Amino acid sequence: MKYSHLFEKGKIGKLVLKNRIVMPAMGSGLGGPDGEVTDYQIAYYEERAKGGTGLIIVEYTSVDYELGKANQNQLRIDGDRFIPGIYRLANAVKKYGARIFVQLQHPGRETTSMMLGGNQIVAPSPVTCAAIGEEPRELTNVEVKDIVNKFVMGALRCKMAGVDGVELHGAHGYLINQFLSPNTNLRSDEYGGSFENRMRFVEEIVVGIKEKCGADFPVCVRLSVDEFEEGGTTVTLSKEISRYLEKIGVDAIHASCGNYNSMDKMVESMMFEQGWRVYLAEAIKEVVKIPVITVGVIREPEFAENILAEGRADFIAMGRGQIADPQWAKKALEGRDKEIRKCICCLHCTTTAGTVKCAINIKAGRELEFKEIKRIEEKRNVAVVGGGPGGMEVARVLSLKGYDVTIFEKDNKLGGQLNLVHLPIAKEKMNWIIDYHCNEMERLNVDVRLNTEASVEMIKSLDPYAVFLATGAIPIIPDLEGNDLTNVCDYEDVLLERKAFINKKIVVMGSGMVCYSVTNQLAALGNDVILIDIPTKTGNKVSAHTKMMLLNRLKKANVEIFEGQKVVKILQNSVLIEDELSASQLELEVDYVVFSMGTQSYNPLEEVYLQHFDNVFVIGDAINPGSITNAIKDGFEKAFVLESIVIKKEVKELVETI
Repeated sequence: MKYSHLFEKGKIGKLVLKNRIVMPAMGSGLGGPDGEVTDYQIAYYEERAKGGTGLIIVEYTSVDYELGKANQNQLRIDGDRFIPGIYRLANAVKKYGARIFVQLQHPGRETTSMMLGGNQIVAPSPVTCAAIGEEPRELTNVEVKDIVNKFVMGALRCKMAGVDGVELHGAHGYLINQFLSPNTNLRSDEYGGSFENRMRFVEEIVVGIKEKCGADFPVCVRLSVDEFEEGGTTVTLSKEISRYLEKIGVDAIHASCGNYNSMDKMVESMMFEQGWRVYLAEAIKEVVKIPVITVGVIREPEFAENILAEGRADFIAMGRGQIADPQWAKKALEGRDKEIRKCICCLHCTTTAGTVKCAINIKAGRELEFKEIKRIEEKRNVAVVGGGPGGMEVARVLSLKGYDVTIFEKDNKLGGQLNLVHLPIAKEKMNWIIDYHCNEMERLNVDVRLNTEASVEMIKSLDPYAVFLATGAIPIIPDLEGNDLTNVCDYEDVLLERKAFINKKIVVMGSGMVCYSVTNQLAALGNDVILIDIPTKTGNKVSAHTKMMLLNRLKKANVEIFEGQKVVKILQNSVLIEDELSASQLELEVDYVVFSMGTQSYNPLEEVYLQHFDNVFVIGDAINPGSITNAIKDGFEKAFVLESIVIKKEVKELVETI
């Protein structure tokens, strides 16, 4: 077996797991309005169980909906009426040989009074979370004991529903974490002060669960081994916590990190290296004998295998990786590594409201809507003009349905705008999705014609059932005086190395991942670079934490950054800018000006093609620019329902005769 450690059986307590792959708890938003399990939720988890994962930990589930609701549509286990839904979910998962835990959670101060119907949020002590901005009320001693009982009863209901074990959410700044941390637990009663007193809350929960559910009922605790916040939990403190948890009967430690004030460490952007958090699990494993689960940007089977082989952790948790590809485990087991659609850490799943979504797996959260890809019976040809992410997704889905697909790409490679990302860590992840789609084109025998401008005659020779135009986008050139001067360029001139930019004075205008990549590349070439950070649609898609990280990197590369400025005009050897508040003006001496303001649709073929073909569909950037999400979503959906949206020739002829 290629990955013998990854697919070796493992144990948590006395519970045997078929492999070392864990799907950690992640909020899906698929629960019902009153916290009940829904059919969409069952289908979502069932898909991951079918994909071969060994243990599924169901998303954070409320044990106290009155004072402990963390989000809309959050699952509940604070009453017996929620047992049947959990029972259905457990059966759906376990029939594939996977095991199932439910994560029990109380947010404490990391929620809002609005979420609690106007009730003040609660915590061990009245210490405000900066990210929330509401001062919590200190829980009374009686209330603390009541919440302990609610955790215990939640676990008992899970056991009654056929769940294999529970995970206590003691990480990410939630209530258990708040009791453990010296930063948030300032109590002077039996639940605060000394280390033992700060441990008492979680200890009473663990002991209570073992008494009610039996000593063999597994209890895992998720810890923020490092909160990355002054005064919070640290690796040293978490080692002591973990030893104590092992002593009181906890069966496994799930090593996470961060809280709402260090959100960028909790849910990483594409700027984090693969497996960067493993050292946290490794530190805990040094001091306990119970299993330790590691998590955090682990994407490749070989990488995961090496973690286990080196003894750095006992189990590998992959969350977003299994949102992106629910068959990750099955493909790794069968040696189909190239077919794995690896998560690119774009944060689309965390920055969009509502139910779980994935930029590169449109089926995520919509499994009931897209149950199966049905194959066609007759031979049909489809032409796709453009080999970016949208065009390749169309080709992938239609090929699975049995169509003969031809892609016409004017460039010498597939990938479109994804090829323009140059920041090394981000580029690695962009290459993952390019490589995945390129492999699918080869595996599914898609006819890819590179360096080819698609003519009407070429398309006609295929007698196509449909034509998809995925011609992408072109750089936005703002309407500024001087934008046509010879010293004005766009980001493609830099990234495609159309011009030599060495030892020059350069002003870059714009914002967003490509803009910051361009700026970084110019600085690395030894240029004197100024970035005028101007809000753009693409820039608005970058999270605040990621933007701060990228701008700090640019500052370290000696890039001068101007914010709150508007560009008045461009001259042959300078740029005139104006402060938006003071209206004071400044003239910057430059050799070149580079625009990186995002993209606009490039759709030169639709009008012509409609004169020759019945079914022409424009997708991706060609109709809605600036997002890999839109491109892949558009391509997937239109390909999935193609037979329903085409105009049949006989119908068209009938309409024309009327």
